[in-house]
Amino acid sequence: MRMRRTLKARRALTAVAIAAGLGLTVAGCGGDGGNTAKQGASASASHTKDSSDKAQSSPTPGADDVLAQVKGSDGVTLTITSAVRDAGGFVTVSGKVTNGSGKIWTPTTWAGDESELAGNSASMAGASLVDATGKKKYLILRDTSGRCLCTKFVGGFVPNAEKSFYAQFPAPPASTKSVEFQVGDMPPATIDISEGQ
Repeated sequence: MRMRRTLKARRALTAVAIAAGLGLTVAGCGGDGGNTAKQGASASASHTKDSSDKAQSSPTPGADDVLAQVKGSDGVTLTITSAVRDAGGFVTVSGKVTNGSGKIWTPTTWAGDESELAGNSASMAGASLVDATGKKKYLILRDTSGRCLCTKFVGGFVPNAEKSFYAQFPAPPASTKSVEFQVGDMPPATIDISEGQ
């Protein structure tokens, strides 16, 4: 519960930072000699997009960044948009899952085969991080009841459905900057870890 509040607070801070950056950009556009007004609405939209891209280049990745994307043999795509190391000693990986299979799909094999995780069906419970340099595998964090600190998908994915996910792991050493994210039968996705605030 505390981890979810932390994620919500971080998303809110990111939104405020982006809004503040856009506000400063708009305020600073008044003294450009009128060039922006001459370029029309498309240039204005482009300028706003550039400003938002700069605001998202902070240490915490934005929601539209793509660290890695892999596609399974069943047409399901896993997109990872952030992997953040927090001061609490864990890494939170988040992104989205898209069902491109053309039929209803349920991630039953993603829950893993550990008996402790048996109550986490249709979830990210079977995900892991692999530190190839340190030769270690990090399993998903779980509470004392065996519930994973991850997304549990409710119901199946209808064709073309897209759902967000998060999964939390023990953090590798600070010297480890890149790991492989693995879940179910999806190909491994190499991701870079960013430092949280």
